[in-house]
Amino acid sequence: MAFDKRGSSLATLIKEEAAHRDAGLVREIGVWSFAATIINVVVGGGIFAAPAALAGSVGAWAPFALLACGVAMGAIVLCCAEAGSRVPSSGGTYAYVEAAFGPALGFIAGMMLWLSCVLAAGGIAAAFADAIVALYPVGSPAVQRVVLIVAVMALVTGINLRGAREGARFAGIATVVKLVPLLLFVVVGAFWVDPANLKPTGSIDPGSFGAAIILSIFTFSGMETMLSASGEVSRPERTVPRALMLAMGGVLLLYIAIQVVAQGLLGPQLATSKEPLAEALGVVHPGLVLVIALGAAISRGAWLGSDVLGAPRILFAFARDGFLPAPLGRISQRTQVPTVAILVHSVIGTALALIGEFDWLVLLSALATAPIYIGACLAAVKLRRDNVQLLGTAFRVPGLKVAATVGVLSMVALIALGQPNEIIGLFAAIGISAILYLARRSVARR
Repeated sequence: MAFDKRGSSLATLIKEEAAHRDAGLVREIGVWSFAATIINVVVGGGIFAAPAALAGSVGAWAPFALLACGVAMGAIVLCCAEAGSRVPSSGGTYAYVEAAFGPALGFIAGMMLWLSCVLAAGGIAAAFADAIVALYPVGSPAVQRVVLIVAVMALVTGINLRGAREGARFAGIATVVKLVPLLLFVVVGAFWVDPANLKPTGSIDPGSFGAAIILSIFTFSGMETMLSASGEVSRPERTVPRALMLAMGGVLLLYIAIQVVAQGLLGPQLATSKEPLAEALGVVHPGLVLVIALGAAISRGAWLGSDVLGAPRILFAFARDGFLPAPLGRISQRTQVPTVAILVHSVIGTALALIGEFDWLVLLSALATAPIYIGACLAAVKLRRDNVQLLGTAFRVPGLKVAATVGVLSMVALIALGQPNEIIGLFAAIGISAILYLARRSVARR
């Protein structure tokens, strides 16, 4: 069942559809748990390598590029905060776009959202296994890689099958564990920073600065995954915006601190470093290199916990709306989670990890988030205009139209900076999603 605006007010129909879509789910995830899961899914393994790429583009100007990225992502966060408080339903941005613009665009947004999640899951699981194999090789590397991928995916899947509260609790604990080496890097490294390394030299090329901002946006993406679990968030009209702003604000401060310390420790060498955080902390003490290397591996494994908590809810919402087979929309009476949807997402993510590599899987995933964010920004404006509010009083963002404009333009720039074959692939995925929707509608009519 999708949104149909005929015969009743839009707000009434959305409320009825949200109740149908989230039937059987339990709203038990609070502000701090939701914020922790967002941080977990945003702060992935990429931050352990991103400082070098940023320094390679703009040198010591990199913290300013992160700050500019924070403005662009901040605008998107504000739009998602308002849209999420108005339509706090399973599927997240899929639900926002569908409520604002109808089932066709909603379906396309949902397909792109799930595609980005499952591609990222495959890439991160592959990177996790590769990191462990490199640190602790045992027997055949190929066999060890397969065992590690299957084991980590089975672990996070098993935890999330026990219930949303258990999945959120695991993500919260994992967030603390993954933040320890990063905070250690910032606190310890700060005492060894050479101020001379932080002084920008020479002029900056606008094109390079723009590329650095786009690169930074890749490291900030991921919140859309956890928004897909909005149907299990308690008091979502308050929890969703508070958790979003708390999590993303903290991530911005952490990323800037990491970039400054890495630049201060390595200076010009940061731009050519293969493992920038490990090498930077090695300046302080060689024994700390292993701590950062292990932290990077753990961070990737922990990230998968939030992905398996959020992304399967997209499949669940699709099934509840009649776009996918009904079993994907069934809720376990014992654990009150969409068991089949979780298993299907995990199996596909595992398969992608076994046959793919980190770089191209994550690159495709990052590019696929651009139309999702564009849809969320535009949906926030439309939902306010239609005065859609499912639960309680919605959060209102001052200057929402300005925020939406900044968010949309930044995502258009991100797409424009992609390689031609990547852009073609993105629009091909959108086109295939549209064809699938039309085919499904034709079958339903018959």
